[in-house]
Amino acid sequence: MISAHDIAFAYGRRTVLDGVDLDAPHGQVLGLVGPNGSGKTTLLRTLYASLKPRSGAVLIDGDQLGDLPAREVARRVAVVVQETPGDLPLLVSDMVLLGRTPHRSGFGRNGAEDERIAADALAQVGALHLADQPFDGLSGGERQRVLIARALAQESTHLLLDEPTNHLDVRYQHEVLDLARRLAVENHQTVVVILHDLNLAASYCDRVALLHRGRVVAAGTPAHVLTPEHLEPVYEVAVRRLELDDGFQLAFRPLSAHRTPERTTR
Repeated sequence: MISAHDIAFAYGRRTVLDGVDLDAPHGQVLGLVGPNGSGKTTLLRTLYASLKPRSGAVLIDGDQLGDLPAREVARRVAVVVQETPGDLPLLVSDMVLLGRTPHRSGFGRNGAEDERIAADALAQVGALHLADQPFDGLSGGERQRVLIARALAQESTHLLLDEPTNHLDVRYQHEVLDLARRLAVENHQTVVVILHDLNLAASYCDRVALLHRGRVVAAGTPAHVLTPEHLEPVYEVAVRRLELDDGFQLAFRPLSAHRTPERTTR
């Protein structure tokens, strides 16, 4: 479980996070949503110690994140960021083996057990057939699956993903998020994911935290958070929620289009 308590962070004098509280339990997917500039990526970076909060604390299974050595953090938390290293001349198998780094001592080489774990990780994401292909020759969806496999090879209990569906077509968006959800449920992992598409958040997240101007303005189940009452003042768009047999879908349009135009006469 990852817990954040009263997290504050600033770039110089610009406050980005202001008193953020967050809980991400094992076995669930927590989605971080909100407009650009709301603090989602900054918050995610505090959750894996890439950024140190100005105040507050992040706990990993009850332990203070700031008190853990970097290698221990890497053993507990795996991260998939937006910046994919597409120009690295590595085979897919070598890319996934990078996930074993926190478990090696010094400059030790990968052993048979590391290779087995990496192969299992690729199989789990349905990408074992790509093992001998160059990573930089893969499609966007294939790269995301390989990067998630690298995270799985870390054998961590927490998986953080920064906009994993960015630049992916519809098929791969759903495949990647379905994989994230299966990892949470079947591996009992904590999964925290930043999403821009609110309908994807509604479909794949157990819980959602809505951020606005550095604060969590609503948190809970998608059904509770993703409502016109919460979303319209944050996104400044008109929101209509369509209830379906297996959930709901959100429809959006500019606020100006939501108003009835005035008639003019000559």
